[in-house]
Amino acid sequence: MKKTNNKQNKTQSKPQLSKGKPKRANSSQKGSLKIKDNRVIGNLEISKSGMGFMTVPGLDVDIRINPMNFNTAIHGDTVEVEVFKIGKTTRRPEAAVIRIVERNLMQVIGRLQVNDKVAFLVPTNENINTDFYIPLDKLKGAVNGDKVIANNLVFAKNRKNPMAEVAEIITADKENDFAMQDILIGEGFPLAFSKGALIELEHIKEIISEDEIAKRKDFRNTFTFTIDPTDAKDFDDAISYKFIKTGLHEIGIHIADVSHYVQPNTALDGDAYMRSTSVYLPDRVNPMLPEKISNELCSLRPNEDKLTFSAVFEMTDEGEILSTWIGRTIIHSARRYTYDEAQTIIEGGEDKHQEIILLLNEITQKIRAQRFNVGAINFSSQEVRFVLDEKAVPVAVTLKISKQANQLIEELMLAANKAVAQFVGKQKHKGAAVPFPYRVHDAPDPEKVLSFTNFAGKYGYRFNLTSSESLAKDFNKMLAASQGKPERSVLETLGIRTMAKAAYTTQNIGHYGLAFLDYCHFTSPIRRYPDVLVHRIVQQCLDKEIEIDNQLEDKCAYTSAQERKAMTCERDANKYKQVEFMSARLGEKYLGIISGVTHFGFWVETIEHKCEGLVSIKNLVDYDVFAFQADQYCLIGQRTKTKFTIGDTVEIIVAGANLDQRLLDFEIVLKKDLETAKPLKSKRGKG
Repeated sequence: MKKTNNKQNKTQSKPQLSKGKPKRANSSQKGSLKIKDNRVIGNLEISKSGMGFMTVPGLDVDIRINPMNFNTAIHGDTVEVEVFKIGKTTRRPEAAVIRIVERNLMQVIGRLQVNDKVAFLVPTNENINTDFYIPLDKLKGAVNGDKVIANNLVFAKNRKNPMAEVAEIITADKENDFAMQDILIGEGFPLAFSKGALIELEHIKEIISEDEIAKRKDFRNTFTFTIDPTDAKDFDDAISYKFIKTGLHEIGIHIADVSHYVQPNTALDGDAYMRSTSVYLPDRVNPMLPEKISNELCSLRPNEDKLTFSAVFEMTDEGEILSTWIGRTIIHSARRYTYDEAQTIIEGGEDKHQEIILLLNEITQKIRAQRFNVGAINFSSQEVRFVLDEKAVPVAVTLKISKQANQLIEELMLAANKAVAQFVGKQKHKGAAVPFPYRVHDAPDPEKVLSFTNFAGKYGYRFNLTSSESLAKDFNKMLAASQGKPERSVLETLGIRTMAKAAYTTQNIGHYGLAFLDYCHFTSPIRRYPDVLVHRIVQQCLDKEIEIDNQLEDKCAYTSAQERKAMTCERDANKYKQVEFMSARLGEKYLGIISGVTHFGFWVETIEHKCEGLVSIKNLVDYDVFAFQADQYCLIGQRTKTKFTIGDTVEIIVAGANLDQRLLDFEIVLKKDLETAKPLKSKRGKG
């Protein structure tokens, strides 16, 4: 990575990202939104500040909704809004809720405030923007300060607060369980499947008929295996290998055929669509499909015949695909590997099938290198994992590291997703393209890119902004050069924030981050509903019996929104466990990286545990008056000129942990020059 000084970076012109890969990127539907009579339907999202927003496919900014215009709507509700104003500076549309289309919240968790005359429940979920009135005869023995779960929610326009009744008092031994439930409920994910879905489940035939086998390509005599995490229960992808001749191999990617068991317009399909995704929390999975399907019928367990949908490649030693076959299959997995077991083989361990594993690793590493050479971005942000005791309390925090065994599976899944999207992209129905749920990722916003590259320039990293391809290559150079350095985590986090969000849509603009012109999600139908849609459409194309779904774009928008909600759940659950973990370590010191700066303080992420807490500016007022410098991502002391800048390494003390709010408070261990500086007279006043 070439280095440059700050002055050079500051003179960079606005990036020109219209060229480069993928060619369709930056040709999205931005600004094409058509709002009939200034009205639009979507999901209300309420930020911690209390302001409401609605993300609408096709609109490049969110619609803003003032709390006074919620009209009893709360976070997660599907609402109809009327746009009445476009901001002069931000050009952000502003709207008011005119109708509640569907309530998201069925029950709520919070703490009771009770006196002789009235009781209220204050939700622990900060996104729920109202307290709930509890009639005294509906307390069911709960008293002031109790944490409870309430249901039978009633919203009325003539009442300031919705009404509810206590369903259960949350005791200390249930605190963890209900905290996770609260996170799921808060984003609208049901905790149970409908009665209709469960009845349908009982009638699904477990035995695979000979008639069904006859419709499929039989891979049961081809060596097939799975590689998954140690604790995985649903195995939705398997790999088969067959030697063709020297330098040529048959590699099959076999995916659980969920669409065989989950038919359109059934209760099971409705439940799966409503969820749209499985949600993975530290101590549980809230599945998209019932366990009988996800962990039994469709899980590609070893030594069992399983129905699959497959992409099979004839591939050279260099990873070049010479031919592709796509269709329904039946397989029989001979071996289940964990990622650790496969990695041990790659690193020299012995195994009966080690030659196949090593060959596939060699091929996929070449495919991976080629992908980055043509402009894919090598983001690999670290994920935290918790070691939990029998009560689901975290006793250790570890970091998930992607190794070559993970990359072997990743590259083959990417190849299958790409091949399926290319196949459907070539199909025609009455002379027109077949509507299809592509997975797209637009090129980044030039203004965000310029802000990020100027910041990265402070660490000596230079970017060529003449094309999307050159930008991607320099991102990869930066990530490689910063490996092991203090600024790595911050640069990667800010880099990801610079990027557009991936989404599902029928408008194929390509996938910028992967450098693919065509891409979809085909490989995880057990946990993602768009994959089920993909399987159905692919089979229609194979059968030449295409049925156009006029609601497909709406389904893409909905599943994209559900994906974002699932990510919010996973982030909040991780935060809860981090706060719970750190609550047992109050007063202890840790090294951390400043991960964010604002006018009221800065966030620090511990290096050892990736736990983030806030250092409030109030705790520094006795030593200096600090001013926020937005363009420099820092706080600067007006007297001492001490800087706290994003990316700095600092030492902190764990000062407080609030589980209800999922917040950690840190105090900075001050540098000697700041500690010994003459303190300012306190401006905080008496008391």
